[in-house]
Amino acid sequence: MWFREPPRDDQNLHGQNPYQQPRQPQPPGGGGHGNRAKAVAVAAATTVVVAGVTGVLILGGGKDDNADGGSGNTKASARGSKSATASAPASDKPPGGKAERPTVRGWKVVVNPDWGTAFDVPPDWEVESSDLLLGFTDDRLDSGDPKNWGKTITVIGAPAVLKDGWCLADDNKDGLVNNTPLAAVGTKGENGATSTGYAALSEVKRLVYGGYTQPDKKSILRDRTAKPYTTKSGVKGSIAWARSRNTPREGKCATDGKAITFGFKNSAGGFVAWCLVGATGVKDELPDSTIMKILSTVRLHGDPTES
Repeated sequence: MWFREPPRDDQNLHGQNPYQQPRQPQPPGGGGHGNRAKAVAVAAATTVVVAGVTGVLILGGGKDDNADGGSGNTKASARGSKSATASAPASDKPPGGKAERPTVRGWKVVVNPDWGTAFDVPPDWEVESSDLLLGFTDDRLDSGDPKNWGKTITVIGAPAVLKDGWCLADDNKDGLVNNTPLAAVGTKGENGATSTGYAALSEVKRLVYGGYTQPDKKSILRDRTAKPYTTKSGVKGSIAWARSRNTPREGKCATDGKAITFGFKNSAGGFVAWCLVGATGVKDELPDSTIMKILSTVRLHGDPTES
């Protein structure tokens, strides 16, 4: 299941499940982005939600899951989470530098100061706070046992979302409304990576699994080898795709999904993964051509504050 919330040190609040608290459906695009109350499920099978936002994902399991894919790089600290506007906020300025401007006219800038990256998205995307985390919980562990609360498959930071509230559902009638966006994109650190190809391959399957197929892995098709790629700004790295076909997941928001990741190094020499995930086989599916145009705008942004 997808979830979005600001990072924090405490994941259990007075014995309550911070990730799943009873909530009412919220209108798409509204406020309250810092609340777990706006759980978004991008699509995971098994009590999963389709394309939501608000969480962290850690796939578990097989050898082809490439270790932890850098999932332990998410550093928790209490932060705010109000949505960013089309213009770059002051926090998006590198130390002593100017605010980042879009490289595509009319698009919006998405900056992740933690990892020193930036890219642009079309004007119909919602740019979230650079302090926000987005990811997927492991639905197999979402149970009444407090020890399992908050278990994740993977997470990205400083995200942007396409059509927030694209699908709203409470399939198991437990009062937890899953808000699923059509697509989402963001970046994350990959400290465990040994190459840009590893950084790309370690995340791409996790994204499709967490959002669209869990607990099934057989319906996922992914690149076995990452391909070289260079953005328009000259950032060199590797890309990898993954897609699901005929996922067995059920529910109102169930769809197949796709993901692309771009592994590269930031200005400090640290490995970073740019990640985009979205629904497939639907009327408003995000075209691959648009995805590649967004990817082409990826660039470095000042000195990263994380390492």
